[in-house]
Amino acid sequence: MLSHTRAARFQWISVVVAVLAALAAVLLAPASAHADTGSASRGTVRHGLSQPDYSYADAIREAVWVDTGLDGDGDGRTDRVAVDIVRPSEPAAAGRKVPVIMDASPYYSCCGRGNENQLKTYDAAGKIVQAPLFYDNYFVPRGYASVLVDLAGTDRSDGCVDVGGPSDVQSAKAVVDWLNGRGRGYSARSGGHRVTAGWTNGKVGMIGKSWDGTIANGVAATGARGLKTIVPISSISSWYDYYFHQGAPLQDGPEWLSDYVESDSAHASCAAAQQKIIDGSPRTGDWTPFWTARDYVKDAGKVTASVFAVQGMQDLNVRTKHFGQWWQALAAHGVERKVWLSQTGHVDPFDYRRTDWVPTLQRWFDHYLLGVDNGIQKQPMADIERTVDHWTTDRVWPPAGTHTAALSLTPSATDGLGTLGTKHATRGSTESFTDDPNLWEEDWAAAADTATPAKTAFTTGVLTKDLRLSGGGTFTVTATSSTTSAHLSAVLVDLGPATVRNFLGNGEGIKTLGTRSCYGESTPGDSACFLDTAADTTTGDHTVFSRGWADLGHYASLAHGVPLVPGKPYTMTIQLAATDHVVPAGHRLALIVAGTDGGLILPPDTTPKVTVDLAHSVLRLPLVGGTGALSVRAGAAPRTTAAAADGTTAFRPAPAPSGTPAARLG
Repeated sequence: MLSHTRAARFQWISVVVAVLAALAAVLLAPASAHADTGSASRGTVRHGLSQPDYSYADAIREAVWVDTGLDGDGDGRTDRVAVDIVRPSEPAAAGRKVPVIMDASPYYSCCGRGNENQLKTYDAAGKIVQAPLFYDNYFVPRGYASVLVDLAGTDRSDGCVDVGGPSDVQSAKAVVDWLNGRGRGYSARSGGHRVTAGWTNGKVGMIGKSWDGTIANGVAATGARGLKTIVPISSISSWYDYYFHQGAPLQDGPEWLSDYVESDSAHASCAAAQQKIIDGSPRTGDWTPFWTARDYVKDAGKVTASVFAVQGMQDLNVRTKHFGQWWQALAAHGVERKVWLSQTGHVDPFDYRRTDWVPTLQRWFDHYLLGVDNGIQKQPMADIERTVDHWTTDRVWPPAGTHTAALSLTPSATDGLGTLGTKHATRGSTESFTDDPNLWEEDWAAAADTATPAKTAFTTGVLTKDLRLSGGGTFTVTATSSTTSAHLSAVLVDLGPATVRNFLGNGEGIKTLGTRSCYGESTPGDSACFLDTAADTTTGDHTVFSRGWADLGHYASLAHGVPLVPGKPYTMTIQLAATDHVVPAGHRLALIVAGTDGGLILPPDTTPKVTVDLAHSVLRLPLVGGTGALSVRAGAAPRTTAAAADGTTAFRPAPAPSGTPAARLG
């Protein structure tokens, strides 16, 4: 029999050996075993994805009103915004904290969210029953809280809508602060007791389409602590660029939009705030302090959250200029980022690539909010819809080897038609057009090879190899006007037959089916099953894929436009919307220069004849391969015409407000 000392020593050695053996087993286990484990702060993870360990039916549903610290409606007390929360009960019972997926929106009661225009609904106690979209159904069982915020002045919130300004942004930032223990929450809209968010670890991801995603951009630009990632879908980066494009008005003023979404109570108390919007945003096209306060791009250096941007390259509502300038600014500051670029218009990826979108979004949130090492940040930066439902990827975007190529405009034997290439125009070469607001880019593109009075068109020869444009180009134009005002349009067109998403149709590239598919768990009041969609396509002989507009009177500065001196030349650089488009071999690239792009910009107060000085105008494009990528064969090719697949006429937008896509962000 061992002595007491020897027995104790032997027992101690046995314990050490056992511990070392267990540690070795863990360290030598295959990587897949690690992927299947959980942690103290999350449930089961399998194959890099969180698993639905928790009950959606038993989720905790509650409403909290968070103090913004602002008094937008001037009633003498600070505004509170309504926050509806759906969170799993099991982690709370076990003392485990969960991260948050947040969607802050002005649309929860006025207009609805998603393809089915879902609204918030409540039970008799005021607790949320239906939370729009799939985020709660899908992510709450996987260990997330779903938080839906009514922006100030909307639905159940105090305050006034200020269209992307301090009130809108603070509506959501105050909630991020509250979730991180820095703000004040209450159990009621007025009075009530203090409520804390002890159930969350403070890690917040914001997501949303259009205005919702715009607020995510705005909060990220404040550098809000605790905001770990944002997923802005077709979202604004600078509100000036939603209402103007380099001085050219795109639609009527922001006061219309605030009036559209405000609650009845806000209508009754926000007249002064509404007047501030009107006073701060004159229809001159001048940049004012109002727009500076709504420019998130200038504050990209404050962004600490990762960014997963999604953009329809044919979005004529929130145009790709917003994505392009935001992406460029984020890149300059080294922000971790990812992007999906589709051929659709103003459409959520849930409605054009659902089976890939949901697991990709989950991996993104799992990594940045749950800390799952699933490699999402090492995957290709960009997914691009190259043709309908066919996607390609790039390790970085724009891809390596993208360089700016300068293309010149030269005249031809036919007035109004010219050549686009590397040959420079001779001094004194000009082309002219007369503004016609009754026409727009589709009219111009359809007649690209025909001389017409309202536009000039410059085309390359037939391409002998594919030409890829990746990013945003510019068109520097020297022009004279016959009158004191002129608006300019520069449009890039792929001339050749193609089947594309029907982005000008009612669904902006999708059609809604009668079947449903389910993502997450349902309750009697909140179904996880959503109407399926499919691509809506059309076939034609041209594709407009990038455009830019400007008011020539703002040639010197956005701060102050001036009347033009008739006959005097002015030089201005027009920014072209970011895109990623391949003009296939056998097609031609065209630049169309014209006046008012009817339905997309508003006309000037005169009807000018504009003369373009070709020798002092240049198109600069981001080409993969640079100037050497442009390879054409000599001689013009006959235009191949392909009739629309459905025999219908393309939808033409009308100036907002009119109920058209441009009239409403959502």
